[in-house]
Amino acid sequence: MTAFMARSKPEKPSARGAALDLLQAVLQKKIPLDQALADDPGMAALEGRDRGFARALTATTLRRLGQIDALIDAALERPLPRKAKGVQDILRLGIVQLLFMDTAPHAAVDTAVDLAQARGHGPHKKLVNAVLRRFSRDGRSLIEKQDAARLNTPGWLWDSWMKTYGEDTCRRIAEAHLTEAPLDITVPVDTALWAERLEADILPTGTLRRAAGGLVHELPGFEDGAWWVQDAAAALPVHLLGDVSGTHVIDLCAAPGGKTAQLVKAGARVTAVDRSEKRLVRLRENLNRLNLEAETVAADAALWRPDERGDAVLVDAPCSSTGTIRRHPDVARLKAPDDIAKLAGVQQRLLAAAVEMVRPGGLIIYCSCSLEPEEGPAQVRTLIDSGAPVSRQPVTPEEIGGMQELVSETGDLRTLPCHLGERGGMDGFFAARLQRL
Repeated sequence: MTAFMARSKPEKPSARGAALDLLQAVLQKKIPLDQALADDPGMAALEGRDRGFARALTATTLRRLGQIDALIDAALERPLPRKAKGVQDILRLGIVQLLFMDTAPHAAVDTAVDLAQARGHGPHKKLVNAVLRRFSRDGRSLIEKQDAARLNTPGWLWDSWMKTYGEDTCRRIAEAHLTEAPLDITVPVDTALWAERLEADILPTGTLRRAAGGLVHELPGFEDGAWWVQDAAAALPVHLLGDVSGTHVIDLCAAPGGKTAQLVKAGARVTAVDRSEKRLVRLRENLNRLNLEAETVAADAALWRPDERGDAVLVDAPCSSTGTIRRHPDVARLKAPDDIAKLAGVQQRLLAAAVEMVRPGGLIIYCSCSLEPEEGPAQVRTLIDSGAPVSRQPVTPEEIGGMQELVSETGDLRTLPCHLGERGGMDGFFAARLQRL
């Protein structure tokens, strides 16, 4: 019986009820949070403020899931039965409100008890009440003793980052994932003016940054298409192409279009390729808002070939997205080691295709928003070792705001969530620049 069918009476739409549905969509049905937010009818029934609270409640629960479950395990004498799995999710949401969102204890506890009753878990109301009241008293002292970075990072990711970056950097990456990411904005012109209007800071890379929160579409300049939202790290790969004015650039796996917009705004003639027509619709909508135009092609980029070779090819490869956990905490709960191997094969095919699409002397930028070496440096190494007619063109700090720490030993771009940590961090990104021989 589904949770909906098990409810004892029709449930009044609420932010916490919507958050419970979202959490279960991610953890039980393995649906990405952004997709669940778009598809959930309960969210559409809420006012804007309640929708924001539901999203924040779900995201914070996913971000702190390891800590929360450790607390629940310690509080229960025996595990909950399988049919009461929803009770654990209700406890998770209550604990997050008490310990990480500063919700008034009576509000967090009472609404959790009501939610248990509404979702058919009436026999466990007393348990929910008792556990949450205990944590309202003792919870903060308990979480101070926890190793938050370690508990909230799945073991396979922790091991991967330890091996790749060392213990200190691994821990700094995990700690960066514990707080909500700020809002990053790409402004192609009048950076100082828009920094003032948007009450934002200017990062060394040129991205504008303001605190998280609020409605993006209500900010000055959004409706006019003066800027677009794009993480500071995601904006850097396009910089590696230099002056693209008057050139033909092929943007593979282009949706939702942030990099396409950068290229068009810089004067390039862009062919944006994506295998999903639905995602291309979103790309075109984004470009329309920005008053920009690009040729769009719905095709498998590994098989498609242009009528004429491009001056440059940007491969924004599909990947595990483990570099974006600070913005998308569901990634840590949805991805598994097997995904890395599958995606690495796709990335290899895309890179090989890019070599065939670019003219001799042209540039290829390969990038991925992953922290895993198999999806970054290993792809470039495999391509070069295969005898492909390309050579690595090292990145210089001057091209990326003078930030030497973002350049790897091999001359590639490597950003980590802990970079710019004192200013809110940045997504984990890898990018390599190759020239067609």
